[in-house]
Amino acid sequence: MRVIGLTGGIASGKSTATNILRKYGYPVIDADIIAREIVEVGEPALKEIVDYFGNEILNCDGSLNRRQLGKIVFSDQHKLKALNQITHKRINDRIKHTIETYAKRKAYDVVFLDAALLIEMNMRKLVDELWLVSVNPEIQLNRLMERDDLNLEEAKNRINSQMTLKEKQKFADVIIDNSGSYSELEEQLKIELKRFHS
Repeated sequence: MRVIGLTGGIASGKSTATNILRKYGYPVIDADIIAREIVEVGEPALKEIVDYFGNEILNCDGSLNRRQLGKIVFSDQHKLKALNQITHKRINDRIKHTIETYAKRKAYDVVFLDAALLIEMNMRKLVDELWLVSVNPEIQLNRLMERDDLNLEEAKNRINSQMTLKEKQKFADVIIDNSGSYSELEEQLKIELKRFHS
């Protein structure tokens, strides 16, 4: 079984690429979903986050207020680092476990791992190939402002808190340019997927 890592910057269109892969029947392990699961009420990671950041990052029902936490960590590198130290190992472990489960089932030849921080979290060793969904910086900024209803400064903060797409390109085996239309993105993915069925 081959494991393909799919990554990209914020608002680069990685989720759109993932949806296309699912449409073609490929299983996708979504690191975002795992990241949400590990901070659910009752999970040890949530308790650690509250111990560090205080109760103001909680909703009335005791669940994590992701927007509030985002505001704090995206404007303070030290706090972002602290949050990552609490969550990254747990996310990594759960992803490893999920990959192992797929491998044991022997149902698929190719499984995708969708993770925005695949490179930063040292998950490169979990995948056989790394695909990067890349986009022109101006388009990225506009898409992010529109998608998350952010002003220019908030959007720039979020982009600047991540490794740049240019930097990520050095790690990628395949670069998928998503500066164009949906059908152009789909076409590029189809070309790459053909390699597994030749």
